[in-house]
Amino acid sequence: MMAPCRRNRAVNAAQLLSRRRRGVTDAGSLIRLNTRILRNILLQDNRDFIKVWSKTSKSTIMYENGKIYFENYRNCYSCLHSEPQVLYKLPKRSKLEKFEDALLCQSPLDKSLASPSDHKPSLLTLTANNWLYRLSAETGKELQRVYLSSNHKFRYLGWEVSQETFYVKSVQNKETPLERQAGITHNTVLHLAIFHVFPLQIVGIVEINRKYMTEKLMLGEHSSLLGGKKVGEAPFGIPVNIKITDCLPVLFEVSCTNNGVQIGGYPWHYIYTPPQKNHKGTHRICSLKDNIMATNGIQNMSCNSLENDSIFFHPDDSGRIIHVGPTTINVLKILDELNSSLPSKVVKDFSMMTLRNINPTSQVTVTSSGRTVKRRFQQLDDDPDQETFRVVEYEDELDLLAVVLTNGEEGEGRAHIRLHDNQSGQLQRRIDLHEPWDETYRHELFFDKDTIVHIEQKNANFCCHVYKLKANRK
Repeated sequence: MMAPCRRNRAVNAAQLLSRRRRGVTDAGSLIRLNTRILRNILLQDNRDFIKVWSKTSKSTIMYENGKIYFENYRNCYSCLHSEPQVLYKLPKRSKLEKFEDALLCQSPLDKSLASPSDHKPSLLTLTANNWLYRLSAETGKELQRVYLSSNHKFRYLGWEVSQETFYVKSVQNKETPLERQAGITHNTVLHLAIFHVFPLQIVGIVEINRKYMTEKLMLGEHSSLLGGKKVGEAPFGIPVNIKITDCLPVLFEVSCTNNGVQIGGYPWHYIYTPPQKNHKGTHRICSLKDNIMATNGIQNMSCNSLENDSIFFHPDDSGRIIHVGPTTINVLKILDELNSSLPSKVVKDFSMMTLRNINPTSQVTVTSSGRTVKRRFQQLDDDPDQETFRVVEYEDELDLLAVVLTNGEEGEGRAHIRLHDNQSGQLQRRIDLHEPWDETYRHELFFDKDTIVHIEQKNANFCCHVYKLKANRK
């Protein structure tokens, strides 16, 4: 007997609330229905994104997962309300104690952890004097601290496996001009401290050197490498317990521009630009399995612009590729037949185009006196006076692409956002940004369900603008 066909029916908010009241156990279905309803509301004509808040700072502003961080992560605002609200403000820190970098941690739902605090979101922060703090993401309260080392200067945090394993990276050990002149070289290039995050536990500190040894470490326990002192406590911190002795086997090697290689897709492919000058602006897509370039694997926008085009694997894990130029965005997909000897093939899934004047600017003008004047310079594809793509952001829960376009026809740079369906590329709606957009400065845009955050840098100052979805009153 065949299973009955499951109809794809629209579910309204009343039905969803009824399912919650009856205790429907399929949490995944409820989440999908929630986001589908939110998407439908967001795309309605009687809804608009309204600018509700702006704040400036002299230090870098960061946004992640509904939170805005100011003053080197000391001040935190939540974006869950109708306008951002202060979550916490930490006391001022000295130059030695200031936060250098931070990572936001979300606890796993499928694990039972020893401490109740481990189940709540936390912020990992690295200080200038080598302390690693774990703070509550909601209150800023200190939950745990670990002293890293008095011998190595650590500065950077990053995920090795997102929400599972992270690393703390030291500054690179470089020779001074006098040491280079004297032929003195340092065997140790840098150090990496590797941690599991739930619960916070040290894996080890890796030294890139010519010797090899390893010893298991536990935070708070005694170690022979420290002469019996406790691991992670001041002033000794964590000893180097892993040293790489020989050259590691090469798993993959390619010659490319600016060491820029991206790996992704399904099956695995990689994107790179050859280092030769005549290949500038071209991107090659090859199979990782055998290094064979895909059919149509050379992608070139052939654009005449100040900013280079960009290409990257789609963050939605579909294996597709997004290629962004000043006037065109191509979403590409890789076709590969199982057990086929033929190379994979790159085809266009859909494109998004700017709505600019298709008639090219004439290179010859005639003055009022009848004199013919020929322009010396050709207008660039990303000219500020023309509508130009600037940013592409993906909202995974709503399955929408947010594309920022600028247009300076009125003498002042203006920007708007176009929301496109991620599967078809179809335009869904347009959102105007109220603040001017000067493309000579750095900009970041975050699209997070009912919230849009625009962070811009102007000279030495930073500014954050927040838009929230509201019913319009027209």
